[in-house]
Formats: sequence, structure tokens, C-alpha cells
Amino acid sequence: MIAYAVTDPSTLDFNTLQRDMERFSKKASMIVYRDKFGTKSDVKLKAVDFVEAAKGFAFKQVLIHGDHVLADSVKADGVHLTSQQLGDIAVAKAKDLFVVVSTHTLEELKKAELLGADMATFSPIYETANKGLPVGLEVLENMISQVTIPILALGGIVTEEQIAACERSGAAGFASIRYFAA
Repeated sequence: MIAYAVTDPSTLDFNTLQRDMERFSKKASMIVYRDKFGTKSDVKLKAVDFVEAAKGFAFKQVLIHGDHVLADSVKADGVHLTSQQLGDIAVAKAKDLFVVVSTHTLEELKKAELLGADMATFSPIYETANKGLPVGLEVLENMISQVTIPILALGGIVTEEQIAACERSGAAGFASIRYFAA
């Protein structure tokens, strides 16, 4: 099962980057650098350090969130695009980037699959702050049955029991911020 760590400033401190990467590597098989509030120049500088540090560990994929140009320039393995960036899938794939796309509807999932994304997250599965009502495991299972692209469950996943439930639903894995924080 894929364990995808989504970083943010609350879980990744660049003053303790090596220690944080080691912590992530104990639980995660994939990792993405995401900083929604950093300045563009700061994010670019940190992305260089992030990819360099992450490549020293056994992550299968090291990604940059939301910017395929940056992902390519810092030699990340791939990019994690938002549901508003579905149109960037082909451009990212042309750069030989592994592409993960955030999705929240069947329409988005099918479009991501059609456009060639390698994988998608689907959310929110469980309750999580500021992400709307959770869709639950039954909806997750239904979405998985309607596409062939691997789907990672996302949203409110913080326990081993939740991870096991997502796996039983047919998810290829899960993505989380808080699960990897400790």
C-alpha cells in the first residue's frame, strides 16, 4: 500500500530537514513538498533542498506540489497538481514527470485518467478541517470501481485503522499530512 506524505510548514522544518526526512521515511513511500503560503522565491529555494534531501532516502517518488516547471527544474520525480490544474497533466507528462492529481468528484477522476495522470488522490474521506463534508469509504470504493487509475485516499487519515479501512475499500494507498507529523 502506498503511503504518501504531504508536507507543509507544520510538519517540515528546513532547520531540521535531515531529521524530518528520516521521520517521514520511516512511514512514507512517497513524499511531496507543499507550502501554500511561502513566497515563490522561498518555495523555489526550499524545493531544491527538499529534493536533494529526500533523494537521500528510499522514497519511490519525490514530488513538488502545484508547479510542474519547478518540479522539472529541481529534478523532482514528479508533480502533484490540484484539481484546477488538470490541463497541466500533458505538459508535465511531456517533461517525463510522474503526475499525481487531487480530485474530489468522479468527473475530475475520469478527466485525470483520460489526460494521463499516473495517480490521483480522492478526498476528503474522513473529517478534516476546512475541507468540507467527508465522503466516506463507500463513496471512495465507488470511485475506485469506476476508473483504472490508482487512487490514494486523502483527508483526515490519522490512524492505522483508517488506513486499513481505505485499503479494504480498494485504495492503492493513502495520503496524509497529520499521520506523518509524529
